[in-house]
Amino acid sequence: MTSAPTRPVDVPPYQLQPLISNVLDEAIRISGANVEIRCAQALGSEIYVGCSNGELLRFALQGGPSSPASYTLLSRQTLPNDKPIDEIVLTPSISRALILSDHQIHFYTLPALDPVGPQIIKPIRNVITFAVDEQHLLRPPLSANDPQQKVEPVEFCVIKRTTIALYSLRERLFFQKEIPLPNGGMLARRTGKYLCVADRENYNIINLESAEMLPLLPLSQAFDSPAIVKPLITVISDTEFLILSWTGTASLGLFITGEGEPVRGTLEWPSHPESLALDYPYITTLLPNRTIEIHNIENQSIVQVVSAPSTAEDRRKLVCSPSGFLVPSSQGSTKLQRVSVPLRREGRTGPNIEPNAGASNSPEPSEPTHLDIEA
Repeated sequence: MTSAPTRPVDVPPYQLQPLISNVLDEAIRISGANVEIRCAQALGSEIYVGCSNGELLRFALQGGPSSPASYTLLSRQTLPNDKPIDEIVLTPSISRALILSDHQIHFYTLPALDPVGPQIIKPIRNVITFAVDEQHLLRPPLSANDPQQKVEPVEFCVIKRTTIALYSLRERLFFQKEIPLPNGGMLARRTGKYLCVADRENYNIINLESAEMLPLLPLSQAFDSPAIVKPLITVISDTEFLILSWTGTASLGLFITGEGEPVRGTLEWPSHPESLALDYPYITTLLPNRTIEIHNIENQSIVQVVSAPSTAEDRRKLVCSPSGFLVPSSQGSTKLQRVSVPLRREGRTGPNIEPNAGASNSPEPSEPTHLDIEA
């Protein structure tokens, strides 16, 4: 079951377009094992894929005058432990990638994905999950034309079994402090001094400066149901989160400030989503039936439903890429043509522009912010 827009927009905000076909063909051929995609991230013309056998794949958008642009495998490497890669987080402002695998965070450079040696940064161990400050993820890469540009550190929280460890990352890693977390955490998102963390039963807000925790609401309000509900959190703004709670008949999305106050209205889904991502003003959610619903958070209306794939492959996860990425277009060049534009002279002192002057533009790739991961 899925919802349907009551007032669908004339031009839907999203369309589904494959980026890389046969991602794992080479990996399966070499290893001979049953390899799966576990996570992915994208930045500009690069896409990074983490696999179940611990391999990290790097794809880049390439093309020439005689061939259309497409994503091509540039490099591959395996993490030291050969364990599944659970999460990839890119921090373009300091040219680093944080890779979570086997309860450890490993550090790599961008865009080449060279490992940062343990003599510079040792992997962080005993990690349950982690949350990089979303405001820091939005910082642009350093400009090559400004060597004097100041490099601001990127801050993040590491959720361990009973504590939260705060770190600051630049060329090196700096430990800041620890905050007790008696009930642990399964998922966390951070913006500024606020951390929203879900344990096995509840959502909580933590002020990282004062180390105060405020319980919000349970993951599931159907207390008589044995079903395990997956926690879902996303950052909406510098001081706002969206959290999802299952009622037994539907899932509700509540907008909560860093102080724990409800704002806006509420979103609703007929079943509990598998994952969600923000592309303001839209929230995209992947439902168990593999359809994708898109809501406008300004008026809480549903504006589009993307149907499930017709092939045997199914959707696994939605991933937000904060800095966007390039999508090759095979249609733009066929839709552009030279057009005559009549121009009027601006008097004797104005520019001498010939009428019927025309111009031709070349298409450029677009910059969406979402990856739709398929098996």
